[in-house]
Amino acid sequence: MKRRWIAGVAVLGLVGLAAAAVAWLNLRDEAPLTDTAPLGATTAQVQRGAYLALAGNCAGCHTARGGTAYAGGRGIETPFGTVYAGNLTPDPDTGLGRWTPAHFWRALHNGRSFDGRLLYPAFPYPHFTRITREDSDALYAYLRSLSPVAQAPRPHALRFPYDSQLALAVWRALFFTPTAQQPEAGRSAEWNRGSYLVRGLGHCSACHASRNLLGAQSDEQQLGGATIPMQDWYAPALNAAAEAGVAGWDLQQVVQLLKTGTAPRGSVLGPMADVVFRSTQHLQESDLRAMAVYLQSLPQAPVPAKPASGPASSAASAAVALNTRGQKLYDRRCADCHGADGRGVPGAYPPLAGNRAVTMASTANLVLVVINGGFPPATAGNPRPYGMPPFGHELSAAEVADVLSYIRAAWGNEARPVTALEVLQ
Repeated sequence: MKRRWIAGVAVLGLVGLAAAAVAWLNLRDEAPLTDTAPLGATTAQVQRGAYLALAGNCAGCHTARGGTAYAGGRGIETPFGTVYAGNLTPDPDTGLGRWTPAHFWRALHNGRSFDGRLLYPAFPYPHFTRITREDSDALYAYLRSLSPVAQAPRPHALRFPYDSQLALAVWRALFFTPTAQQPEAGRSAEWNRGSYLVRGLGHCSACHASRNLLGAQSDEQQLGGATIPMQDWYAPALNAAAEAGVAGWDLQQVVQLLKTGTAPRGSVLGPMADVVFRSTQHLQESDLRAMAVYLQSLPQAPVPAKPASGPASSAASAAVALNTRGQKLYDRRCADCHGADGRGVPGAYPPLAGNRAVTMASTANLVLVVINGGFPPATAGNPRPYGMPPFGHELSAAEVADVLSYIRAAWGNEARPVTALEVLQ
């Protein structure tokens, strides 16, 4: 009996220690809320905040389709349920009207709301924690300058146990550490600015870095590519020449891609087109250059080895050569724009021969583009982009697989075939 009592006390002690550790980890680096009045903002600060809001693409999540900008209500689907974006207008009852600069800073840096509740990381505070207090105050000043909109935030629709503050506290204790962006010694001011924009405000790794089963990111600094949760698009690796790495590009071409959505060596589609449209096309040339400098400096992943020659590769080549249905589909559906030789039309239709977006290991984006169409963003530098119409209503899964398999092996491309199962997934 005594042993059971001792064991029970020990278990309770361990539970208490674990709870204390979780509580401490969720309160670390939090400053007291000392400023209790709204910021007396200057015009320059409001203008700076408006620019930073574009850099962070804040309206992209905090504006519901057909709704008022920044008034919230948009549902962000996650593997754990739906999180609804909050109202960022200065309405006193449903928005930020009662928030002080300290409350706003705490939300960005520590992931905690006005009333102390822990925020779900669908709001990317694991990235925004790097934002400086000066930039936080500028963002706050801009949002306070907006017209207030009375729109109560919708309650989140998360499954148990993800809908509990306790589960979120444990997640944060395991995976979130408030971080101040520090200049890296030995790097230029331009590189450090690019790092701040890419890793902080731009939160690029929210899409371009992999996540574990609990939604935490494991290679935030590597930007090694990942499937975007609930969207099925693959955000290609930014540290790999075979995917979306730009280490070998001319710097100005990287700037052009971020500014206009298209460049001589590639164009953006899908979710990245929205990022360019809403965010990066509006950034200053100096900031785009800084981002390009940082992206070009990423340590590069090894280039995948080509398949060794032999009976297996010969059989694969023969199978591709016999893919007459894929070739006929290409000739009938694709050749008018992309050319019989797969070279496309410069400035209009991208080449398919030697295109790494065609040959990279993941076929998810290819399938989505063929089924749903592909449309670069309309930007000031490319106001009338050429798009690709959808074929999902005309082609079967087997036909989509056939034509993509042909494209991935024609004109010197060397990529594995696409299966009908991949198209159906």
